[in-house]
Amino acid sequence: MEIFFASALLVAVAEIGDKTMLLAILLATRFKKPVPVIAGIFAATMANHALAAWAGSALASIFMSDAFRIAVAIGFILMAAWTLIPDKVDDDMKVASQRGAFVATTIAFFLVEMGDKTQVATIALGAQYHAVLVVAAGTTLGMMIANVPAVYLGEKLVEKVSLRIVHRIAASMFLFLGLWQLWELSNPA
Repeated sequence: MEIFFASALLVAVAEIGDKTMLLAILLATRFKKPVPVIAGIFAATMANHALAAWAGSALASIFMSDAFRIAVAIGFILMAAWTLIPDKVDDDMKVASQRGAFVATTIAFFLVEMGDKTQVATIALGAQYHAVLVVAAGTTLGMMIANVPAVYLGEKLVEKVSLRIVHRIAASMFLFLGLWQLWELSNPA
């Protein structure tokens, strides 16, 4: 349960103000159908994060060395810095809306999440914990915690929450995970 909740918390905080959260607001205001948008977010995130957690776990299994564990730790530290850079949804991004809210949301979220901070974090969590399903479920829950309110409350939510503070909290969490991993490597049990 610790892995599940750590994954959910880390991604929920990191997702606030992220480009996929902005996409959720955009899709919600465009389609005015929250349930298919939320279902699309869930489907895309579960698929994307399951692949990411599997990739992280597989890479860690292949490279079971202290050098790889140091690389994962440094990855978390770099994620801390990356989290401090706010995201924007590209103005020219087109959503294939003729197929409906669910399909458009699923496709858009899956593609926009590729290489995103939360996907990279999921890869790192998969590499650290080797619990693909638990990490994927936790990170998906984190995405839903951040994005469901965004779908329902949209722009009002963004006006009320200080994204700078949220980004700093998320950066602190990534930094903590990276430093903790380095500390564990230097102090084996």
